[in-house]
Amino acid sequence: MSVRYTPQAVELKNGKPIRIEASDPSGALEAGRNTTMAYRILQAHQKATGAQSSQDAQFHLGFDALISHDITYVGIIQTARASGLTRFPLHYALTNCHNSLCAVGGTINEDDHVFGLSAAHRYGGSYVPANVAVIHQYARERMVGVGRMILGSDSHTRYGSFGCMGFGEGGGELVKQLLSNSYDLSRPEVVLVWLTGTPRPGVGPHDVALALVRETFREGRAKNRILEFAGPGVADLSMDYRAGIDVMTTETGCLSSIWPADISVAAYYDMVGRPEDFEFLQARDGSCYDALVELRLDAVEPMIALPFHPSKAYAIAELQASPREILKKVEEEANAELDGSVALDLLRHVGTDGSILCDQGIIVGCAGGLYENLAEAARILQGGSVGNGYFNLSVFPASETINLSLTRDGTAATLMQAGAILKPAFCGPCFGAGDTPAKGALSIRHATRNFANREGAKPGLGQVAGVALMDARSIAATALNQGRLTAATELDWEAIARRKLPRWVETYEGTVFDKRCYRGFGHAEPDYELRFGPGIVDWPPMPALGDDLLLELAAVIHDAVTTTDELIPSGETSSYRSNPLALAEFTLSRRVPDYVERARHIRAKAEQLVEGNPTEDLACLLEKLGADAARTQLGSALFATKPGDGSAREQAASCQKVLGGAANIACEYATKRYRSNCINWGLLPFTLADSTPFDYEHGDFVYIPGIRAGILQGREEFAAQIISGGTITPLTLHCTGLTTTERQILASGCLINYYADGQR
Repeated sequence: MSVRYTPQAVELKNGKPIRIEASDPSGALEAGRNTTMAYRILQAHQKATGAQSSQDAQFHLGFDALISHDITYVGIIQTARASGLTRFPLHYALTNCHNSLCAVGGTINEDDHVFGLSAAHRYGGSYVPANVAVIHQYARERMVGVGRMILGSDSHTRYGSFGCMGFGEGGGELVKQLLSNSYDLSRPEVVLVWLTGTPRPGVGPHDVALALVRETFREGRAKNRILEFAGPGVADLSMDYRAGIDVMTTETGCLSSIWPADISVAAYYDMVGRPEDFEFLQARDGSCYDALVELRLDAVEPMIALPFHPSKAYAIAELQASPREILKKVEEEANAELDGSVALDLLRHVGTDGSILCDQGIIVGCAGGLYENLAEAARILQGGSVGNGYFNLSVFPASETINLSLTRDGTAATLMQAGAILKPAFCGPCFGAGDTPAKGALSIRHATRNFANREGAKPGLGQVAGVALMDARSIAATALNQGRLTAATELDWEAIARRKLPRWVETYEGTVFDKRCYRGFGHAEPDYELRFGPGIVDWPPMPALGDDLLLELAAVIHDAVTTTDELIPSGETSSYRSNPLALAEFTLSRRVPDYVERARHIRAKAEQLVEGNPTEDLACLLEKLGADAARTQLGSALFATKPGDGSAREQAASCQKVLGGAANIACEYATKRYRSNCINWGLLPFTLADSTPFDYEHGDFVYIPGIRAGILQGREEFAAQIISGGTITPLTLHCTGLTTTERQILASGCLINYYADGQR
């Protein structure tokens, strides 16, 4: 077994993890957690006045920098403008790597880019034009620093391998930083990821990452925790290898990550021309951790994560040994998730000889498009051919600096000579906005996610395709066999090793950024005119929380997990993310197609109630409940078992709010970032007790009297009533762990209202 999880706490002693007794009478765990790399960085970023003691329940953090891409930065700046923004108080970089294709909605994508550049001038920020770099590669080359913290409006904001803690959150948390407020965080647990051994030839960072995700995601072993990497296996890993593992920690459900900063990290900072941003950072003896993950790099095999989640990972050899049995099982699970709208056929990809035939290969983005991945793929493909059949291979270097290096040292030529197509820096294939495969196709990708519909297909039109995640090395090996699934370890690595592998450090040239990117931090131009396109629309008015609350369920989803891609689809809908009204029309469109119509209907009834003219059926219901119509607010609500896995996009919550949403009810929330998005957009994040059954349907009601006063008073349990089929039944709702600020945001109705009310 390459990865083993131990739930018991451990302490580093003499450079090795030693288990702490469960009783821990001396409190060693609590004290030792404060000396971890993670906590040392967190403590250095405490923002609250009167420095918080190490025993406080929360951190109140200020970040060193912010970063957003063109799906999110317009909404963030618009929210901050409505809340009193005059300048960016810290370095804020606006990148353009998601909505780079101007094929949907005419000019609206490029209009957003023009707005971004004008905002960088006006408020003093950085601007990275389209196709120059994907968001996280720009941060790696130009923003990270050892001991720093960066907050990004993208869930894969992970820079731990550079000694820098990255947090991916919804836009509301970035707005708070832009208005000089704090990021409030309950003291997180820290998991030690102990690396030993050295990866075998042909095993890449994605293989390691998928093995880690498989072991940690399913039971929430890393959920909202920080992963701290250490151990003798770190030293021999290149920086690209470390970054490739680190960026995928998001898929474990963790909050952030951190690695040691050693001589390899020092060499990286020298290479990118920023040696002053380096200092040594190591795990210390005496540091204590809440759990341990032991990861044997030499035991990791080439992996494949099958649809529809990175945690559905198998060794490629295991899949090859039992292709029909495994694919049938995964196919059944996938089709249950698709809920009958369309069927995925994976078994069609098994040939008569039992081999698995793939249709498309993609190496892309912050995980796949790193220099070393592409150089290794080129070594494998040298002298070979991807063929002229159905299989095709596309390669997206993560930045123009990488592209320039690949061009100068001949790596790009090797890839092209084998039939690979080189494309510019772009995140589209990661979320369904580019390189959409054919219906029924199997696409193998060194990308971050393979959720349903994230490849760009539209189930409502009868389309579906499958994405499997693999490392660039095995994708290249498969391409060499013209689509027949092949693990890179099956190749002759002695022969491959004799082929020259160029080194990025010899050809890196960062002047690409200097010549094309605008850097205006500290140089705000308050009179600079913001440039608005017709697709950039202000947020509509949003009501404050009423004294009493009546919720009508607009959607009830019993799936084990509901992703943000289901809450608000990615792909072509991304082009409308600067127009909250237009984007809201896509809410839950691929999971609950009737949701928008239902939510609109509820919102219309809510408006009549505010006007003192409730519909007859609503008036009868209020009378039956003994509710005061003048005190009661009506809003729609979503019930989902575990919503919010995946992207940090705040639109997963804001679109519900725009349509009149007032709450989510869940058994638990998949991520902190989605729960924070709900709060920042005024959606009450209710949870149910573990034993509470929820077999209700859309159209049922939940009544919570005294909700506003209770939230402001800090109550965490609310006596509610659920009305289903004419029967009224008691229901207990929980709303736990809210900070004072979060309670005030919910009472105001959303973060914009909170600031408009004069709160800071």
